[in-house]
Amino acid sequence: MPQGSLRDQPMNILMLNHNVAWQGGTFFRAYHFAREMVKKGHGVTLLTISQQECLRFKKYLKDGVRIIETPDCLWGRGRTGWDPWDTLRRCSYLRKKTWDLVHAFDSRPAVILPALFLRRNGIPLIMDWADWWGRGGTIEERNTGLLVRYLIGPVEAYFEEAFRKYAHSTTVISSALHKRAVGLKVKPDSIAQIPQGSDTENVYPLEKLKCRADLGLPNKAKIIGYLGVLSKSDGQLLFDTFSCLLKEIDDCNLLLIGNHKTNILDKTGIIETGFVSHDKLVKYLGACDLMMLPLKDTIASRGRWPSKINDYLAAGKPIVATAVGDMKELFLKHEIGIATTDDPVLLAQATKRLLMDEALMSQIGKNSRRVAETELSWQILADRLETHYMQTLKSIQYRT
Repeated sequence: MPQGSLRDQPMNILMLNHNVAWQGGTFFRAYHFAREMVKKGHGVTLLTISQQECLRFKKYLKDGVRIIETPDCLWGRGRTGWDPWDTLRRCSYLRKKTWDLVHAFDSRPAVILPALFLRRNGIPLIMDWADWWGRGGTIEERNTGLLVRYLIGPVEAYFEEAFRKYAHSTTVISSALHKRAVGLKVKPDSIAQIPQGSDTENVYPLEKLKCRADLGLPNKAKIIGYLGVLSKSDGQLLFDTFSCLLKEIDDCNLLLIGNHKTNILDKTGIIETGFVSHDKLVKYLGACDLMMLPLKDTIASRGRWPSKINDYLAAGKPIVATAVGDMKELFLKHEIGIATTDDPVLLAQATKRLLMDEALMSQIGKNSRRVAETELSWQILADRLETHYMQTLKSIQYRT
């Protein structure tokens, strides 16, 4: 980067990600930041994993972002940044290229090893931390089985923690991960806490009754919605809550949008969509009276920012949630619904209170959309990220 005012100079940024392209949550975090950086005049290349390719790179432009899908020979959960072949191919591809900075989104081998390789060549390294995986985190919540939990868990924790201190600066998605990073000797003044953003361009409020008519859903029923995958504990909390609600409201449905990946013993009143296209997903959100965000008070829940809430907000929906982690502060700060403890009776009572007050739900829905368009818009969050980039580069220049 040329000398002078850093903010006036376009940057050449490399982002490294361990998810399969257009599938994993952290991919979308990186992509939306990349898209906003391009709008600011910076050049961004995003490396992520190909859905199927084992031998060749796939390169294309999307919204000005240069996306490179890298070949990977593993499958299933293994195709998430663990393949040595993918890691070597990335290092080989990047070795003769230069960047103003590298932003590594999480720290699995296919991300952190190429990032450290470039750092050795003098390129500033920023590391993002978006999920608490090891040491009692998400790996304990997912249905991974004992073999994965006890054999892969320690390896996951090692890669999650061991390299944080080598980054020039850090971005974290939650206050719990901020605290954990400081505990790993990351300097507090080098950390920027930036949550997940809302995609207000592609998720937006729609007229409820029209959505129901288009989707063949009951017109007069109360419909509460949940989007995405359910962990075992969160799923149990959701279904227990719905069972309590059915005792209070007869004509009520629980709409599970997308592939929830859990077993349901009693499907009374439950509507499952399975995998849906993006357009249908937005319509299903529009068809709901309110959305549920049941999180058990666990290490994994405290450490993450549940990205589905960003879609709930963008769709302009009132939300009933548990006050866990950063969700507690979000609900205290903004009138976007009701947050309780992880008690199904209290969650059901909060849900019933909203369902019985159409005017209140309408106002809260407008508040939700406002939060998505302002504080949690990708544009505003990208402003914060750009400032963090500039501060990182300035501190490196000062030290040298």
